[in-house]
Amino acid sequence: MRLLERMRKDWFMVGIVLAIAGAKLEPSIGVNGGPLKPEITVSYIAVATIFFNSGLSLKTEELTSALVHLKLHLFIQIFTLAFFPATIWLFLQLLSITPINEWLLKGLQTVGCMPPPVSSAVILTKAVGGNEGIIITPLLLLLFLGSSSSVPFTSIFSQLFMTVVVPLIIGQIVRRYIKDWLERKKPPFGAISSSVLLMIIYTTFCDTFSNPNIDLDKFSLVLILFIIFSIQLSFMLLTFIFSTRNNSGFTPADTVAIIFCSTHKSLTLGIPMLKIVFAGHEHLSLISVPLLIYHPAQILLGSVLVPTIKSWMVSRQKGVKLTRPTV
Repeated sequence: MRLLERMRKDWFMVGIVLAIAGAKLEPSIGVNGGPLKPEITVSYIAVATIFFNSGLSLKTEELTSALVHLKLHLFIQIFTLAFFPATIWLFLQLLSITPINEWLLKGLQTVGCMPPPVSSAVILTKAVGGNEGIIITPLLLLLFLGSSSSVPFTSIFSQLFMTVVVPLIIGQIVRRYIKDWLERKKPPFGAISSSVLLMIIYTTFCDTFSNPNIDLDKFSLVLILFIIFSIQLSFMLLTFIFSTRNNSGFTPADTVAIIFCSTHKSLTLGIPMLKIVFAGHEHLSLISVPLLIYHPAQILLGSVLVPTIKSWMVSRQKGVKLTRPTV
């Protein structure tokens, strides 16, 4: 199962490159008003499909049992939704005086506002043997970036409700009636969402490449790449330090969940959300670039660190067992 998931993620990262390359070669197909009609097929149908799919695959019964780990989830929520975006905002105040492309910097802020995925963070946590999971509302992006959008807040809210909340609820309702069938057949939810997401990415970059006024310098891109890797490593180290203090109350397995879930960001949720919040914005694709870089970077770093973190967790658990008093 892990091998299939890894292959799917490798295929998806190749798909991102091909989608952007395809947009560069023939942007007229995916621009607004073009043959694909992305203003309808992407903004409404594609986004709604992703969240209906999420509702269909989301195991609500597991969320109920997850409430037992209230302290763990509270830590992840605070770190992900308060400390992470606030720290990025402060960091961007320093970066704003540099020659780095301003829209890429805005894209870094959107990365900070994203919740963790219910995929890569959970998979890496499972690979180590830790505790898993957290579900975060997609409306949080609006709290940080809604005022920067070129679309009225009421329009954003109504589209969010119709394309995110409603499909998610419908998916959950449908799941209740076909739960046994879903458990037997195990439909490829991940592959479906990834395919639709590639279409969204393709049309986003079609708008960029069809606009001759937009230029992305390589210097900014290289710096953003370096900054993203530095942010991820720094935050993973911070979460490790915070969660392993003597008075933290977290087990080694909890620490693993905190490291991955607090620092990973959702591309599947992020790109559709940006498409809604920044609808019609000529720099939407540039704002999306940091998130598109962050996604493969978090998988790469996570995969490299899994053996080390697993070794640490096993040794710590053995130490706890040896020091536990016998009755």
